[in-house]
Amino acid sequence: MTICPCCGIKSETVISHTSGDGCGSCGARPVGEPLPRPERELPSFGRSLILVVTGSLLMLLFLVQTVSSFTQKLPASKTTKEAFYTAGVSAFEFWMWVGAAQTAAWRLKWIAIPITVLVLLAGGRLYRSIKGSPTRFCGLRYARRGYGAAAAFPLLILILIGITVPERLRQRNLGIEAGINAAGYRVDRAFDEYKKEFETLPSNLSDLRRLPDPDGSLSAALNQLEAKGYKPGAELAAAPSKKPRPLRGAAILNASSDSADDAPTERISFTNYELQLPGPDKLLDTEDDLIMRDGLITKASETTRRLGNTTVNPQTVKR
Repeated sequence: MTICPCCGIKSETVISHTSGDGCGSCGARPVGEPLPRPERELPSFGRSLILVVTGSLLMLLFLVQTVSSFTQKLPASKTTKEAFYTAGVSAFEFWMWVGAAQTAAWRLKWIAIPITVLVLLAGGRLYRSIKGSPTRFCGLRYARRGYGAAAAFPLLILILIGITVPERLRQRNLGIEAGINAAGYRVDRAFDEYKKEFETLPSNLSDLRRLPDPDGSLSAALNQLEAKGYKPGAELAAAPSKKPRPLRGAAILNASSDSADDAPTERISFTNYELQLPGPDKLLDTEDDLIMRDGLITKASETTRRLGNTTVNPQTVKR
């Protein structure tokens, strides 16, 4: 293959100054025999330098992000120099730097994906070419270190993120549980408002929509809950079995009315409730469900599902 020194076009035709043929692209013709190859050729250091610079830049990027994450946790009331001096005792603690490194890993997670592909493909190809042609390329040891540093960058991020995944999942579940608890407490406040207005608890959750909701928080809380998880409790208040003493001069009652008065009358009033709340999986009837009884939220797995008073099915009660 012949490469034209003027335009750089590659050609399979051998161009000689004696044949008179020139370059097929630009028409340049050689004026003499090509120069002989030198007796000693120095190997190239360019490919090794690429790997060294790539690995160094990636490690430097991770180090800068780690230091930046560490300094952001220092007290903001002081200057950076004073705060760093104040934290000098804890600055060299291992776990403090590990936390900063984990924060840096989460910040660089999206950068690590294309870098991993680039390192595995381009970097690996360069390293194999240097290793396979030691006479043409030098700096194999430096190339190995640079390639190792570049490959360690995504691996380090993967390890640091993997360590924090269980804790982040726990915090996520706590956040979901806190949101569910907020909805439960909002509904509990609505129960108090409903009881003050109607002197009883609602027979179902949809009755709470009769209350005023200017900010929409009650509607949002009810949308997170399911009606089947609500179980109101009722106290059966029986009237006295003895008939009151008739007044002097009162008319004698009929026998039929006397038999009716002998039966005690009952009045149903919902005074307590049990509300089943979904857990972090947002599904009812699972192990992580929560139970709210009269404003107190506990885990369903740790408590017994029963009300202190008689539980009445609201569908069978005529209000």
